[in-house]
Amino acid sequence: MPRPACYLLGLWIWLAASAALAQPAQWSPLLQVNTLAGILDGPVPVRVIHVTGDAGAGVIPGAVRAPYSDFRGPGSNAGQLPPMQALQALLQQLGIDAETPVVVVHQGSSASDFGAATRVYWTLKSLGVQHLAVLNGGFQQWQAAGLPVSMEPAVVPVSRYQPLWQDTWRLTSEQVADALADDRITLLDSRPAAFYLGQQSIAAQPGTIRGAENLSFATWFDGNQLKPLSELQQLLSTNRPVQTPTTVAFCNTGHWASINWFVLSELLGVSDTRLYAESVVEWAQQARPMDNQPGRLAWYWDMTRDWWRQITDNQP
Repeated sequence: MPRPACYLLGLWIWLAASAALAQPAQWSPLLQVNTLAGILDGPVPVRVIHVTGDAGAGVIPGAVRAPYSDFRGPGSNAGQLPPMQALQALLQQLGIDAETPVVVVHQGSSASDFGAATRVYWTLKSLGVQHLAVLNGGFQQWQAAGLPVSMEPAVVPVSRYQPLWQDTWRLTSEQVADALADDRITLLDSRPAAFYLGQQSIAAQPGTIRGAENLSFATWFDGNQLKPLSELQQLLSTNRPVQTPTTVAFCNTGHWASINWFVLSELLGVSDTRLYAESVVEWAQQARPMDNQPGRLAWYWDMTRDWWRQITDNQP
């Protein structure tokens, strides 16, 4: 073989090997604890980040901590994205760049807690991180399996990553408002039915975005773990309200909705699934059109009733 051809062949083999090493064997967007344990014993370095849970409970060996709040907005609008400068500094501090395989770990205390991992996953994907996974059942499942625990998070070298935000998996409030008249887009309220129906609310107004359908994030779970893929596929076929080219998941602050986004986009391959990150809290603050709004008297009655229940339930 001529020498230039040998060089080209060698370069191709090296590039192929490098690409193979970028993502560990058995990698998938949803990892079971034993699969992750095997990956961590393998040759490819992986960054594990704990985003919720008590610091005193320990971490998966080699993991770092990154509080969920660092990926979120202010208390008045928690679904809002932090400034790009803050997100870039956070990824660099965690030693993450575009090629770093990252596993996002939540505490695993509930199905709702899973949303912390999926919201961080969505954020990292939108920042260009290419190899991402969530641990099914979180840290509690890791502990239940009797796998090793470290009481100290790892210290990792900082990266020089300068991410660019991609809007591929996102819609803003303005874009959602435009979507109200677009029959190619399904707005999917990911909250429990009581929120969708306006019977419960943490936003400035009860109810849901005009024209939205409802599919609660809890549909996909057995306890604190996602159901097997075959069951998720069956649930999709029986529960997905409308078939349109684009699906936009929302909730109160983009937490529960990120679970629906993750299941539909990353596990079930539903094309063009997006997240309205700021969700109903921002939508209601802007007094945009809503459905399922109770009358003012009924709304105040429900608030008073819930307040009274909280008082009486806490009596000794």
